[in-house]
Amino acid sequence: MLDKKALTGVPIHDLLASRWSPRAFEAGKTVSRAQLAALLEAGRWAPSCNGDEPWRYLVWDKSRDAQGWQQAFDCLSENNQKWVKNVPLLMLSCAGSMFGHNGKPNRWTQHDTGMASLSITLQAAALGLAAHQMGGFDAGKARAAFGIPAEYTPMAMIAVGYQAEPDVLDEETKAKEMRPRARKPLGQCFFEGGWGKPVV
Repeated sequence: MLDKKALTGVPIHDLLASRWSPRAFEAGKTVSRAQLAALLEAGRWAPSCNGDEPWRYLVWDKSRDAQGWQQAFDCLSENNQKWVKNVPLLMLSCAGSMFGHNGKPNRWTQHDTGMASLSITLQAAALGLAAHQMGGFDAGKARAAFGIPAEYTPMAMIAVGYQAEPDVLDEETKAKEMRPRARKPLGQCFFEGGWGKPVV
């Protein structure tokens, strides 16, 4: 498999350095129910403001509900459909808008939902699975197809499965897959003592 371990400035945990978002997945290789339970449990234990757990996830297992999976697939952008066709498991993260304990607006829900999704992707990596989060989908179509309440915002589709060799991809997508990973310099995004003052 293609290894794209992060080239970090200082050592970080291998799970973090090894996690990336491939597009090449093995067709026909399913994610077990035990693996799915572990992914969801990881998301369940993510931190959230006041422990409110504002996230909700829709899950579609192609081997158990091909019709539901296809409906979710149909919500994806054309570019994502090109490679997601091989993915056995799709998920959709949704962020609430109100605190559950008092009904007041909760402005941290999208932040918290992102942490739950990161927990899921890290658990996937720990299990030898690959996970790829996508913003390229039609949120309105997903809302209508699956009855997502108005107070929840569809955030990201997540593809989960087993990584395959890049040769399963079309040439355009394969070129994206083969690109080296890169990040901005640390001091461009992380400040100390005031805005724009790089951490040194």
